[in-house]
Amino acid sequence: MTAKQEIKVMLARKGLTLKELVNLLNEKYNRNDSLQNLSNKLNRNSVRYKEVEEIASVLGYEIEFKQK
Repeated sequence: MTAKQEIKVMLARKGLTLKELVNLLNEKYNRNDSLQNLSNKLNRNSVRYKEVEEIASVLGYEIEFKQK
């Protein structure tokens, strides 16, 4: 599953939109990112790991690596 798909699943579980996610990220990390910016990163699959960590954090998730 891609980062975009994982994030969409997390958003659906929380009942949030991508725009609401951007607002939460901007509030928590004192930024001024746009919906278009995040959307483009997700579509190009160029979102950085740190950004995914921040997204997971504001949605109440954490990233965990497990050995197969």
